[in-house]
Amino acid sequence: MLSLSSLILTLGAAGALAAPAPGQAPAPHWPQPDPLQGMWRNPTGSVTIRIDACGPKLCGWVATANAEAIDDAKAGGTDHLIGTRLFENYARDAANNWTGEAFVPDIGKRFASHIMLIDHNHARVAGCLLGVFLCQSQVWTRL
Repeated sequence: MLSLSSLILTLGAAGALAAPAPGQAPAPHWPQPDPLQGMWRNPTGSVTIRIDACGPKLCGWVATANAEAIDDAKAGGTDHLIGTRLFENYARDAANNWTGEAFVPDIGKRFASHIMLIDHNHARVAGCLLGVFLCQSQVWTRL
């Protein structure tokens, strides 16, 4: 049977072995969130979306929308804008770039899209007609 002092020495040694080396941060014990995850606002402030994991990829759902955005979406055939998935199937294809599809509720259509994280608080979202050609982009701001 281990004495109390032997047990304390054994646990202390085990703890020292498990500790990171000086100057090293401990490895996380859970998956880190994707840097794109979070709440984002479009340039006019009319819509905010929540980007989060949906399976192995990222998606973005409308969290809030002003009356004009809701009316424009209804005119385009989207009766319930809040909760609508605007960004779908985004996968990281480079350090600060993701590719997926964007839904434009005003016209009721999906387009090829890519998102580039400019910095922690700004992302350029582009929707394109032909892959990466004929694109329009906006800079969204993290909330």
